[in-house]
Amino acid sequence: MPGPIPSPLTADAALFDLDGTLIDSEPRSRELWKRLLTAHGIASTPDLLTSFGGRRSADVIAEQFHRFGPGVTQDDIRRDLRRFEEAGDLPEAPLMRGARTLLERLHDEGIPAALVTSGGLAYATHHLARLGIDAYFATLVTADDVTHGKPDPEGYLLACRRLGVAPTQTVIFEDSAAGIEAARASGATCIAVGSPTPALGTHAVCVVADLAETARLRRTSDVTRWISNN
Repeated sequence: MPGPIPSPLTADAALFDLDGTLIDSEPRSRELWKRLLTAHGIASTPDLLTSFGGRRSADVIAEQFHRFGPGVTQDDIRRDLRRFEEAGDLPEAPLMRGARTLLERLHDEGIPAALVTSGGLAYATHHLARLGIDAYFATLVTADDVTHGKPDPEGYLLACRRLGVAPTQTVIFEDSAAGIEAARASGATCIAVGSPTPALGTHAVCVVADLAETARLRRTSDVTRWISNN
């Protein structure tokens, strides 16, 4: 299990996943994929749906393409996925508990935040604006910006470059297996959100069910200055 949390926990930036971390979109996502698979006569087991978490839809479709019938192209599957997503009757995706409180706290501490999501730009900007949290993010890294999606750390490393911070001086908030592995591979400190498995929890300094429970974050420069003056 995770070891003791550094006090204070230092970071020059905070990087956030979107689905399952900032917004409670898992019921919506699972229902979307279930409808797609059912429409193509594919059984959707809980384990299969869980394995899609935190990953780009293009990567999931490519991985699962062998399950679809002859004559079906990946473009066909993407069109079907968009059609189900635009149907308008999927579950809502509210903010995760404590998300706004944590974002306000980071803003007050002068710690920049970035979003690193496996969703597309339109999807990310829609949900951030819908929930009124778009102004908290200095940059967005989406599925359109990377060659390799999570669990590859490319997206998190790109966000660090855009913010001008070292990965080792960032904190990443993640919930999925793919996302937590990407955070670990980037060299950043990871805080797991929700209820990850014990194996995944070992890659995080702590696990929070409510983002507002996160220990206070301080900028590295502030902590260094405090130590030198005491």
